Amino acid sequence: MSKRFLNPTEDPLWLRLLLGAVAVGFIAVLLLLPLALVFKEAFANGVSAFWTAIVEPDALAAVKLSLIAAAIAVPFNTVFGIAAAWAVAKYDFPGKTVLVTLIDLPFSVSPVVAGLIYVLVFGMQGWFGPWLIDHDIHILFAVPGIVLATIFVTFPFVARELIPLMVDQGRDEEEAAATLGATGLQTFLRVTLPNIKWGLLYGILLCNARALGEFGAVSVVSGHIRGVTNTMPLHVQLLYDNYDYAGAFAVAALLAMLALLTLVLKSLLEWRYADELAASHRH
Repeated sequence: MSKRFLNPTEDPLWLRLLLGAVAVGFIAVLLLLPLALVFKEAFANGVSAFWTAIVEPDALAAVKLSLIAAAIAVPFNTVFGIAAAWAVAKYDFPGKTVLVTLIDLPFSVSPVVAGLIYVLVFGMQGWFGPWLIDHDIHILFAVPGIVLATIFVTFPFVARELIPLMVDQGRDEEEAAATLGATGLQTFLRVTLPNIKWGLLYGILLCNARALGEFGAVSVVSGHIRGVTNTMPLHVQLLYDNYDYAGAFAVAALLAMLALLTLVLKSLLEWRYADELAASHRH
C-alpha cells in the first residue's frame, strides 16, 4: 500500500516548501522590505533628527488631529457595530439584506468618492452649504469634516467582525436570559458581551488602525491646511512634496509604529487568552 494512498490529503514536501517560499517571498518584498526602508530613512540622520521631526509643531498638530479623529470615530463605530450586528443576528425584519449591503458600502466605494459626497452635501454649493454659511458652522476644511469622513470609511469594521460571530451563536442564550427575567441591558452585559468580546476587540483594533491611516476621504474634505487640518498621512504627503524627506519618513515611521503596536496588542491578547479564544470559536 503506497504512502500516497495512506495520506491522500498530505501534499508533497516540495509543494509545501514551494508554497511557503512564495508566501514568505511576497511578504518580504511587498511588506517587510518597504517597512524596513521607511525606518532606515527615518533614522538615517540619527534618533535626534527623528525626534526633531516628530516634535515639530505642524507634525504634533497632525498627530493630535489624527488621534482626535480616531478617538471620536472608533467609539461611534463601536456602538454602531454592536447595534447593527445585534439587529442583523437577533431579529428578522424587512430590509435586513439591504442593511447588510449598506454596511459593506464603504468597502466598495473609493474613499475619494466618499470625500466628494461630503463636499456635495456640506460644500458652499452643496445641499446644506448656504445654511451652514449663514450660521457660521464649518464642516469642510475643519475637524468635523475630517471626523465624518473617518467615520464613513471605518464604520464597517466592527459590524463586519461581529455579524458572523453573533449569527453563528444564535439567539438561544439571549432567549433563555429573557425567560429568566433578565432585562435587555442585563442580557447584553452578562450574556451577549462575554460571547463577543474578542470579536469586538479585534474590530476596534482594526477600526482604530484604519482611522489613523485614512488618506483619501480625509484628503478631500481637509483642505490641506498645514498645522490645522492635516492628519498624519496628509502631513507625510505634504513633507514629501516639499522635499523634506527626513520629516516625511519620520512621520511615516510613527504611523508604522502605531500599526505595529496594534498588531503586537492583538498577538499578545491571542497568546494570553488562547484558551478562551479557542473555547469561544468552538461555540
